Amino acid sequence: MDIVTIIWSLIFYGFISCLALLLFSCVIIYVATDPYPVVERFKEEESYENPSTKSRIKFPSIEEPQSVNLTVVVPAYNEEERLPPMLDEALEFLEKRLTEYPSYKYEIIVVSDGSKDKTVKVTADYAQKYGSDKVRCLELVKNRGKGGAVRLGILSSRGSLILFADADGASKFEDLRKLEVALQEIVKCNIITQPEEVSKAEALVIGSRAHLEEESLAKRSIFRNILMYGFHFLVWLFTVKGIRDTQCGFKLFTRKAAQTCFKSLHVNRWAFDVELLYIAQQLNIPIAEIPVRWTEIEGSKVTPVLSWIQMGCDLGLIWLKYKIGAWKIKSNKIE
Repeated sequence: MDIVTIIWSLIFYGFISCLALLLFSCVIIYVATDPYPVVERFKEEESYENPSTKSRIKFPSIEEPQSVNLTVVVPAYNEEERLPPMLDEALEFLEKRLTEYPSYKYEIIVVSDGSKDKTVKVTADYAQKYGSDKVRCLELVKNRGKGGAVRLGILSSRGSLILFADADGASKFEDLRKLEVALQEIVKCNIITQPEEVSKAEALVIGSRAHLEEESLAKRSIFRNILMYGFHFLVWLFTVKGIRDTQCGFKLFTRKAAQTCFKSLHVNRWAFDVELLYIAQQLNIPIAEIPVRWTEIEGSKVTPVLSWIQMGCDLGLIWLKYKIGAWKIKSNKIE
């Protein structure tokens, strides 16, 4: 047997071995994976404190009908310093809207994701000032990851519309108007005067920083730009098509869309945004991407290299688990 034949034989048997290993791994993943997410929630997380009476009040459920126009869910892990400016900006905007539309109602749910600092105390101070009907803290017993924190906040919301916004305040809160205009065009209902109708429609509008990409490229190192482009390529290849910025922490859902998407969400870490948008696209839920203002704020919890590698692995797992049927979506597609 000549050397060329030996080499080709090794390549062939190596390929067969890798294929067998891949098939075996897929079988193990399929058997060991729950097709639908198992949401962990401790007894202490089912209620919030009313700072005025010091009593505990049970959170509502997203399964119940809406009772306020807007819920803002703010995931926060050790955000005692960055949270106050964000809340000040949001509350100034929302309180001003109340003067324009006295019947308008809102709530802000700060989800403290196992914080070790004074995040809960900071939120309690705002709840004391504005009332727990407007500001509430969902204090998680242990860290769940950003996706897990957002999901538990969504599941505890009352809003016809539900916005999740990052605690760092990197996005201008008043750009919510842009998202609302786009959503209103999709659902054909007035978000102020027809909250019940809006809550029953399905639509998702996401803030986008894609228009700022050219400026960002000039500021980043070549290595970080390569990682960023690699992540965007993996998103396009494995999961979401036609969306330029999946990771901006400023996304607006109708109540029904949030209920539909989050009950099938499996990923609890940074890549949860991608799975959310993947689910929405699989269900044909209308998605609009709207440019928003964005400023980088110091103190980010994202470690550029490690977090992007982790997200890349998560993207591959999202694709694989849905592809082999290990993960399933709890809804029928919109025709």
